[in-house]
Amino acid sequence: MADSRDTAADDLLHEDEEFEFPLPNDDEQRRIALQIFLDAWDDALAEGVNPDVLASTAIFAAFSDMVETYGEEAVSEMAEGMKARVQQGEFTLNQTRH
Repeated sequence: MADSRDTAADDLLHEDEEFEFPLPNDDEQRRIALQIFLDAWDDALAEGVNPDVLASTAIFAAFSDMVETYGEEAVSEMAEGMKARVQQGEFTLNQTRH
């Protein structure tokens, strides 16, 4: 006999299928994702995590995920262009660029 929780979960799945919500566009998704990461960053700093450890861990997590999705060659090619992007100020927040 099915558990009533299973039936409720099935009902929710079917209810979700009835509604189609538009996903935010890529720029909005990036804004949302950045805000989530910045909030998590602040939480980790408040817990006493060293900013350098936090940064290297975030980079490791991002690269690991991208390698799993796109492969080592594609990610290494992307990484080659990071130096120029950093030097051009693409990752500089809260500062006026000159």
